[in-house]
Amino acid sequence: MQTTVDLTQLVSVIGDAVVVCDSAGVITLWNGAAERMFGFTEDEALGKSLDLIIPQRLQARHWDGYRTTMETGHTRYGSDVLKVPAVHKSGAALSIAFTVALLRDANGAVSGIAAVIRDETARFQEDRELRKRLAAAEARAGA
Repeated sequence: MQTTVDLTQLVSVIGDAVVVCDSAGVITLWNGAAERMFGFTEDEALGKSLDLIIPQRLQARHWDGYRTTMETGHTRYGSDVLKVPAVHKSGAALSIAFTVALLRDANGAVSGIAAVIRDETARFQEDRELRKRLAAAEARAGA
């Protein structure tokens, strides 16, 4: 039995954020999960730069990597999960984890990037608290 997948429906109902950008880093797709995660509506995000969700202190580094990926057609994050800080519309810091897929035109040139993103903020905060508690316990035990 062959099943046809409605990709538009899939992207709209999936629990992870799906963000697609063109070769210049302009957002061309922003699903409902991205809206919930980052606080920007689809109308607010479409046509905008990824700087919308990238902390200012990391933007130069991000764009260096983005341009290199567009030029070379290679990324190490296709199968590896990348964990980075992000920014919510409110200005609140987020911790996100994502993978990317390079999108190619009919000639095989990279034309954009699709990212599937998960909010790891709560887990990151729990891990940080556990590390602090462990360090404090080790300090007490060694004292």
